Amino acid sequence: MEILKQPATMKLPPHMFTGDVWADVIHRGEEPARARANMVRFAPGARTAWHSHGLGQTLHVVSGVALVGTRDGVIIEAHPGDTIGCPPGEEHWHGATPDRFMEHLALWEGDDVDWLEHVTDAEYGGPRTSTRASN
Repeated sequence: MEILKQPATMKLPPHMFTGDVWADVIHRGEEPARARANMVRFAPGARTAWHSHGLGQTLHVVSGVALVGTRDGVIIEAHPGDTIGCPPGEEHWHGATPDRFMEHLALWEGDDVDWLEHVTDAEYGGPRTSTRASN
């Protein structure tokens, strides 16, 4: 057993994100392991670009309210304690609501991530389905 040294918090690049987003690497598996875990913090209105993961991605909301959208126009409004699964190859985006910070734990395997175009304001502002019965 060993205590793993954690790298410094990093600001994520604007070609993959709209707005201010920071990440702390929790785990980056070394071959043959492929597991990855990052704690990601989004400023209000910040979001990823469209992307997909070859082996899927799991998002666990820690604080704030997360928005997770797919190409069919579905936007899930997820709350602390909610876990959202994005299947392999599904193009999606995730980020914070316009008025709150949001933090989630992102889990995925390997480096097979396909980054695409930025999410438009119209896509980001589409109708939402909350994980809560009432808001």
